[in-house]
Amino acid sequence: VQLQACGGGLVQAGGSLSLSCAASGVTFSNYLMAWFRQAPGKEREFVGCISWNGGRIYYADSVKGRFTISRDNVKNTMYLQMNSLTPEDTAVYYCAGVGRSKVPIMSYQAMGANLYDSWGQGTLVTVSS
Repeated sequence: VQLQACGGGLVQAGGSLSLSCAASGVTFSNYLMAWFRQAPGKEREFVGCISWNGGRIYYADSVKGRFTISRDNVKNTMYLQMNSLTPEDTAVYYCAGVGRSKVPIMSYQAMGANLYDSWGQGTLVTVSS
């Protein structure tokens, strides 16, 4: 699968930004999808993931209540709506996916980056104070 993330940019603290991740080359509805982020000098961290039909979503505690993940299997796109942004949210945001043939059940292991075998190129989100 090819993943293309976009929507990053510069936003002031307290503002909102929406990212999208477009998939091609696969049946998108067969893919467990996730967002990760990597801040300068830090390791990549889990943001959230969404099941194949969008019925189950996990969030990192740091973004719970502020970020919303969704997907549109007709448009082959996953979204990340980010509200109440803080400078600590500054990072490169990556979308990732793994096929259902490899991961037939969504568990809390979906929070681990090692589970995913397809990654987008990343989009930079900068939150100014």
